Amino acid sequence: MNNLRQGGGSCPGTWGREQGPGAPTKNDRRRHMSFDRATRRQAFTCLAGVALAASGLAQAQTATERTLRIVVPFAPGGGSDVLARLIQLRLAESLKMPVLIDNRPGAGGTLGAAAVAKSAPDGSVVLLADASVATISPSLYQKLPYTARDLVPVTSLAQFANVLVAPTRLPANTLAELVAQQKARPSPLSIASSGNGTSTHLTAELFKAATGLPITHVPYKGAGPAINDTAGGQVDLLFTGYATVSQLIRSGRLKALAVTSLQRLPELPQVPTVAESGFPGFESWISQAVFAPAGTPRDTVHKLHSAIAAVLRQPDVVERMRGLGLEPFGNPPEEFAAWIDAQSRLWAGVIRDANVKPD
Repeated sequence: MNNLRQGGGSCPGTWGREQGPGAPTKNDRRRHMSFDRATRRQAFTCLAGVALAASGLAQAQTATERTLRIVVPFAPGGGSDVLARLIQLRLAESLKMPVLIDNRPGAGGTLGAAAVAKSAPDGSVVLLADASVATISPSLYQKLPYTARDLVPVTSLAQFANVLVAPTRLPANTLAELVAQQKARPSPLSIASSGNGTSTHLTAELFKAATGLPITHVPYKGAGPAINDTAGGQVDLLFTGYATVSQLIRSGRLKALAVTSLQRLPELPQVPTVAESGFPGFESWISQAVFAPAGTPRDTVHKLHSAIAAVLRQPDVVERMRGLGLEPFGNPPEEFAAWIDAQSRLWAGVIRDANVKPD
C-alpha cells in the first residue's frame, strides 16, 4: 500500500498527469493519452491484486483470531467440567484455534443451555453437558428458555450405564433375588435419587414401572447425600453411575444388584443387567455430550465432530477417561441425533406417566 501512495513498485505512481517539465505539445498529448490508458489498466490490475491480497490477509487473520467457547452449564469440578478441561487443549490443537471454557451454572443446566441456544450459529460456541438438557429438560420444565430444536447434536463424548446399588444390610445380592424376595414376602422399599426430575429419578420411575415393585422415591439435593444415605442404610436402593460408587462397592459398603446397560459392564462382570434379570429391553444411559446452536452449518458440525472424535481416540485421553469410569464414544452427529430423539420420547413418557415435577 505504501508503494501505491509513493508511486513505487509495479503500480504506477501517476494516473493521467502530464510527464516532464513545460507545456505538452499536441503529439505529446496523443502519446500521453495512449500512455494514460495503459497506465490506468495497469493501475486497476494492481489495485485488484492488492485488494485480493488484503481480503486474503483479513480472512487469514479472522481464522487465526477465532475462538471456540465451550459453555459448561454447571459449576467447575463437576463431571461435565472435568471432561471439558480434559479435551480443551487437545481440541485447540486439532482445530488450530484457542478453546475457552465458560462455566454458566444454574437451574439444572438450563441457563447455560439457553445461552448456547441463543448464540450465533457460526461454530464459535458449543454446549458440553449431560444430554438430559435435550432429552429430559424440555419435557420436565413448562417454561424452559429454549427447546430441544434449538440445540444441534454434535457428538456424545461418553455414554455410561447406571448401577443399581443397595446397602449391605439388604438380604438380596442381585435384582432377581430382590424381586423373588419381594414376591414371597412383600415389604416397602425406598429408592434414592439426586433430585426430582434428574436422570437417576427417572431411571427409578422406569424401574418401578418395569418391575411393578412398591417403591417410595426419596429425592436428595445432589448425588453425594443420596450415595451416603444408601451406603448408611437409610434407603434401600439407588441408581447412579459406576464411577461415583466404585470405591464403595470395592470396600463392601455397597453392593451392585444390576446394571442398566444391555451388556454387563467390564468393571462388574459378575453383576447381571436389569434386562437379563427378567425385564427384557430395559436400559438407561447417562451421556456427556456436545451440542451447537440450531442453524450451525452442517459442515461446521461435522468439522467439530471430527476434531472431538480425534481427541477421544488419543491414548492418554482414553486412559484418563477410563480412569474416571467413562468409555470414550464420539458417535457421528446423525447417529447421536437419532439417539437423542429416542431418549426424548422415552423420558417424556416416563415424566407424563409418573407425573414427575421438578424441584
